[in-house]
Amino acid sequence: MKERYINNMKAIRPKFRSEAQEREFWGKHDSVDYVDWKKAKKVTLSKLKPSSKTISIRLPEIVLEELKMLANKRDVPYQSLLKIFLAEKIGEELRKKSAA
Repeated sequence: MKERYINNMKAIRPKFRSEAQEREFWGKHDSVDYVDWKKAKKVTLSKLKPSSKTISIRLPEIVLEELKMLANKRDVPYQSLLKIFLAEKIGEELRKKSAA
């Protein structure tokens, strides 16, 4: 894949035969050479869901029971409440760290 420049402007993005080939290309090249980011438009991908990974975690039974009780009061699944609590605490910790 040879890079071609037009009138000293941005390089023309090559055509890729596969996603793997494209991934390899972008792993070695800077998009600044191919994209005029000043002309980029902000978009919201509202239907895009963040990827998740299943994990196994051991909790003391009393913690799990209390979590389920709190979730029941809020009418949400306890796993969802646990994710909310974790996200809130992680956010707090990160803010503390950046303020220090």
